[in-house]
Amino acid sequence: MAKARTSYVCQNCGAITQRWQGKCESCGEWNTIVEEGAALGIGAASARRGVIGRPFPLEDLSGDSKPVERIVTGIGELDRVAGGGFVPGSATLIGGEPGIGKSTLLIQACAALARKGGRVVYVSGEESTEQVRLRAARLGLSQAPVQLAAQTLIEDIVATMGSGDAPQFVIVDSIQTMWTDSIESSPGTVSQVRSSAQALIRFAKNSGAALILVGHVTKDGQIAGPRVVEHMVDAVMSFEGEGAHAFRILRASKNRFGATDEIGVFEMTGAGLAEVANPSALFLAGRDGAAPGAAVFAGVEGARPLLVEIQALVAPSTLGTPRRAVVGWDSSRLAMVLAVLEAHAGLKLGQHDVYLNVAGGLRIAEPAADLAAAAALVSSLVGVALPHDGVYFGEIALSGAVRAVGHAGLRMKEAAKLGFTRASLSPLGRDNDEGARLAVFPVSSVASLVAEIAASGVARKVTK
Repeated sequence: MAKARTSYVCQNCGAITQRWQGKCESCGEWNTIVEEGAALGIGAASARRGVIGRPFPLEDLSGDSKPVERIVTGIGELDRVAGGGFVPGSATLIGGEPGIGKSTLLIQACAALARKGGRVVYVSGEESTEQVRLRAARLGLSQAPVQLAAQTLIEDIVATMGSGDAPQFVIVDSIQTMWTDSIESSPGTVSQVRSSAQALIRFAKNSGAALILVGHVTKDGQIAGPRVVEHMVDAVMSFEGEGAHAFRILRASKNRFGATDEIGVFEMTGAGLAEVANPSALFLAGRDGAAPGAAVFAGVEGARPLLVEIQALVAPSTLGTPRRAVVGWDSSRLAMVLAVLEAHAGLKLGQHDVYLNVAGGLRIAEPAADLAAAAALVSSLVGVALPHDGVYFGEIALSGAVRAVGHAGLRMKEAAKLGFTRASLSPLGRDNDEGARLAVFPVSSVASLVAEIAASGVARKVTK
């Protein structure tokens, strides 16, 4: 009898080795290598039998294609991140920390769609149907005709969904709990997750159902499991938020049918997740415009303008190595801005502790926040409050120059809508937009920014 072949697969990156070892050589993680059966999964049996494939006809790019009607859930922020609704036959992967509200959001979307008459299936691998019903009752959704199941075997799930009318919307919570008989390993391993996702995606493509897979996340906030699953699906979304804040952010990092880096903002309430139509007003609520060290950044997330307050605190340090703490922004970006301020603006920050925070818990990734962060740092250092009706945006170069960023008109329109009257940006960054209605204060370099803030402080002292 032939000996069954085995291989050792890293559960973090999917690397395959021929022997067990404590540390994966590909990703560097410890104790992530698990023994699994080799040459298993979908298509493996045909490969072993030597089955020859059949040719199929190829098509041209110029072929006729019908416009696709998207599946609109009715939850505006969710549909916005999906690109205007979910495309039939698409697969979406949603990740987020435990307790962030993924299941709450999805059960609300299921109920909204089911009430419109479509067949909606919610498959839970972590909770029983009674637990899902309790959540639905708490949210006031118990009367929605959503079809529930507590099952983890992929073959049974696909067979059940394939019986009767094709479902319009399918939720699988979560993909790490699913398993298939074709793989000789426990649920959650790389092979099980990959094969289970492949079977579900094939069903979605053939039936036209919009499939949503819920994924676990690691301690770093990344979606757990092999990266190949993120390549297999059409869209990847992450649900973010902090326990100290009531709002949640749904962010798209990949979307084959819409814009990436799009965000949707929700607020966690006793009745579930509520949409936030004006997130800028939420992030600026309670702002103290007279306090030094606070600057309003006019940013853009996807196609949505977003205003948020950047707070800085620069204090003399008693430590040999001053502290550099940042929340909601890239720490490497902060180090670069500090170095530019010292080299090109003459500020002495080497003996100061620096703390930078994006108010409200939002995380900013675009380099346009450089100018707002620099303004907040200078304001805190010299003890001068910035104009309460001004916004800042621009990228700082290593030479100290302030570079222009895109969507300047969109940023200024959002600022004008919220009552701001002035904008500080690169002199080359203003769009030809007559609807901005803001007084533009050009900032060509960090040296001119420091001079402007220092001059405003002197003028206020003279006035007093």
